[in-house]
Amino acid sequence: MTDHQTGGCLCGGVTYAVNGPLRDVIACHCIQCRKTSGHYVSATSVATADLTIDGEVTWFHASGRARRGFCGTCGSNLFWQPGTRQETSIFAGTLNGETGLRTTHQIHAGEKGDYYDLPGVPLGEQTPIT
Repeated sequence: MTDHQTGGCLCGGVTYAVNGPLRDVIACHCIQCRKTSGHYVSATSVATADLTIDGEVTWFHASGRARRGFCGTCGSNLFWQPGTRQETSIFAGTLNGETGLRTTHQIHAGEKGDYYDLPGVPLGEQTPIT
């Protein structure tokens, strides 16, 4: 994987470029992620300074500690930003082409939906995938 990746929403109204290293993917099963995505979220992360966004992102303050960014036209979920850290999580499915990333952890597995299983994954706060 290179340090340059691009991505965007379904309608193309919001695009972005990453010019820095991406963290491997973490799958989050928390209730907020399930509500905003319709399932669970798989996201990578980059330093916010290494992310350039073109187009209008609609931001929703989902809690006192984070906000979620999506396309106001097509509704694609794109970003999650914690309030205090200078990083942005990027929903992995919005990246263009091959990423070279892999899913390495599951978080909030204890909040997962009852309609799917996580075989061999304890319901801990953060569980490495082996």
